[in-house]
Amino acid sequence: MAETTTITKTETTVAPQTPWNVIVHDDPVNLMGYVTYVLMKIFGYSEAVAGKMMMEVHESGSSVVWTGELEKAEFYTQQLQFHQLKTSLEKAP
Repeated sequence: MAETTTITKTETTVAPQTPWNVIVHDDPVNLMGYVTYVLMKIFGYSEAVAGKMMMEVHESGSSVVWTGELEKAEFYTQQLQFHQLKTSLEKAP
């Protein structure tokens, strides 16, 4: 009699993480040039991109400067706060 073998296949799916927004808020302390410099330094943005975000902070009161996974968002938030920028973290809609 022939021997039979049963193979069980298990599939695991990983749900994507909810993205998080890193937000810089306007404050009366930091100069616009400094905010632009910090965004360029931390994120590697070009001067044009960092300047556009800085103007959004200045005119609208805040700007989402980065969106992605929680661990990186926490890291970027800490880096921005280390540079004295008023920063928050929230789940992306």
